[in-house]
Amino acid sequence: MDPATARALAAVQERFARGDAPASDARSALRELLAAEEPLWSSAALDHWSAVLAHDLVGLGPIERLLAQPGVTDVLVNGPGAVWVERSGRVERTAVVLDRPQILRSIERLVRPLGLRADRTHPVVDARLPDGSRVAAVLEPLAVDGPLLAVRRHRAVTVPLDELAGPFAAPLRRRVRDRRNIVVFGSTGAGKTTALNALVSTLPCGERIITIEDVAELRLPGDHVVRLEVRPGSAEGVGRVAVRDLVRAALRLRPDRLVVGEVRGAEALDTIWALSTGHDGSMTTLHASSADDALRRLATLAMSAGEPLPLAAVEAQVRSAVHVLVGVVRQADGSRRVASVHDVTAGGPVPVGPEQS
Repeated sequence: MDPATARALAAVQERFARGDAPASDARSALRELLAAEEPLWSSAALDHWSAVLAHDLVGLGPIERLLAQPGVTDVLVNGPGAVWVERSGRVERTAVVLDRPQILRSIERLVRPLGLRADRTHPVVDARLPDGSRVAAVLEPLAVDGPLLAVRRHRAVTVPLDELAGPFAAPLRRRVRDRRNIVVFGSTGAGKTTALNALVSTLPCGERIITIEDVAELRLPGDHVVRLEVRPGSAEGVGRVAVRDLVRAALRLRPDRLVVGEVRGAEALDTIWALSTGHDGSMTTLHASSADDALRRLATLAMSAGEPLPLAAVEAQVRSAVHVLVGVVRQADGSRRVASVHDVTAGGPVPVGPEQS
């Protein structure tokens, strides 16, 4: 940046801070202030620098500019220093460097409009933005090396099942058509939601489908789709509505199929009961490393609901409720794919070969 541009930007920042804004929204106000300060600048220059100032003064600064870049799905701030991003499935270091005040300012601007707090009394924040992006922040003293921030941008594009599943696409389509209950499992970032979205997109348009998600990411083509989304509540926990509450509510809304974005807690028990009581063809996702681990984890999560049920009964209920397990992985090049499909029998998961249909 040349000295003249730097002086112009500094002058506009000072005027904006004083409230000398002739327009209602920040970006338009900054553009008009820039035009008054530098009347010879081109329209493209005014648009560019007003966007940069808007990001810095009322937005997330460099973080927002990184999220706007094509291919970037995650922005990762590991305390003061260089910022990392995930671009097209690969984590890479950027030239952007943030100090502690910049990180704290970005976290505050992210969580304050949501009615949440991020301070020493609330050092862990997990929230979503209005556009569906996920935000996780951890502050000192829990974050030893400085405040941490991870922003995952919502991806609205649906990957076709044939592209994601390859030779497993035909077996999966048949199991969806036969109304088998499906659980997609994998590690963090392996593409579980992407796979679920691909599977759900193959459902018949005439069925009544109810989706329950932490963040509304699924994009269903049908005409009879009901979408439910959890509410995190205020900083004091007031108004919180969890996945378990929505699963119970969904059962009263007469679903043909129930789609739970992910089970990670006590809602596993309600989901299992729903899959066992006539809602065939339902789907969900789960963090697990293998098919056997997925069944064990479902049973363990169901036990966390606190119901007085023996483990053997819960495990039997899980094997009865879940018909198909779909394993997804992230490959070395960053792409996601379906790596395995298992039918669940009384004896446990049985691998399905890609040639079967």
